[in-house]
Amino acid sequence: MSVGILSVPYALASGGWLSLIILFTVAITTFYCAILIKRCMDMDPLLRSYPDIGYKAFGNTGRVIVSIFMNLELYLVATSFLILEGDNLNKLFSNVGFKFMDIEFGGKHMFIVLVALIILPSVWLDNMRILSYVSASGVFASGLILASIFWVGAFEGVGFKNNDSEIFRLNGVTTSVSLYAFCYCAHPVFPTLYTSMKNKRQFSNVMVICFTICTFIYASVAILGYLMYGSNVDSQITLNLPTDKLGSKVAICTTLVSPIAKFALMVTPIIDAMRSRVSRFLPNKKSAGIVLGTMLVASNVIVALLLPFFGDLMSLVGAFLSATASVILPCLCYLKISGKYRRLGFETLLLLAIILVGIVVVVTGTYQAMKDIFGQF
Repeated sequence: MSVGILSVPYALASGGWLSLIILFTVAITTFYCAILIKRCMDMDPLLRSYPDIGYKAFGNTGRVIVSIFMNLELYLVATSFLILEGDNLNKLFSNVGFKFMDIEFGGKHMFIVLVALIILPSVWLDNMRILSYVSASGVFASGLILASIFWVGAFEGVGFKNNDSEIFRLNGVTTSVSLYAFCYCAHPVFPTLYTSMKNKRQFSNVMVICFTICTFIYASVAILGYLMYGSNVDSQITLNLPTDKLGSKVAICTTLVSPIAKFALMVTPIIDAMRSRVSRFLPNKKSAGIVLGTMLVASNVIVALLLPFFGDLMSLVGAFLSATASVILPCLCYLKISGKYRRLGFETLLLLAIILVGIVVVVTGTYQAMKDIFGQF
């Protein structure tokens, strides 16, 4: 479960109450696309990863395209972790700063840099086992955030009677769809998950359980956040919570811990891909990992400092990358590998319709996200 849980109230506020229908539609569509990935894997036992599926469908071009979208998505999600940490730490410690060589450092930018320095040693690790255990607690963390938000609303004076809400906001639908799409962006890891399962027949059942739990939590947080703060809800619900309340502190602290553990897991595939490219120049694997990891984190910091807009960046990732990697590419690869593109049946028409809608989301959502980002300057 991704950091998208923090932005679903903002997504609901952007599109209005009826955009919950969009959330459920995105959930059903992405679940179907997860099953399509499974079917692709079943057709060739040699397929082990998402790029392998791209190669099976479209050759080297397919592998390159899938790899680019995977790594770019991982990179921007890791960058969003830094922005998230900076926002929430700045909320907790709004007056903290220091001065170095007559230059003042403070606020959100200072916390982004400090968190990056804390995270950096984890990027140098070769063994991600410990971090993977912490990251695996994502569902528990999301449940804790949901419970904390409910507690703040019900028992700590905020309430659920905000009247500043709308049934439907047409001009916010693209942002809403993009953020919902970001919430279901795990498809690139599904082939690896499927390969690692002892009983592969249970994959579909696992997906049903996962998507049901995630959708329930997403919808619950979205509804609670919108009832509490209406159209004034921030791009991260934690930024609205009063910091002097116990429930708020639990939610914010839970939000802060998870990205720190997940950051290295996000960027490790990128570092591995880079390391394979520069192995001739940096033959020592450990040294190469340290150098490349440091450079990558530094670039994450630069992007986070230049574009510290969590909601807009997540909209961009959801529209351009998640909609492509989690919806369009699974449909295209399945059509090609299965050969269904040769005959026009119900499922083929359904796949073509999903691809068409996905393209519309990519184009309109990316345009709106870029417009919102540039509008911040």
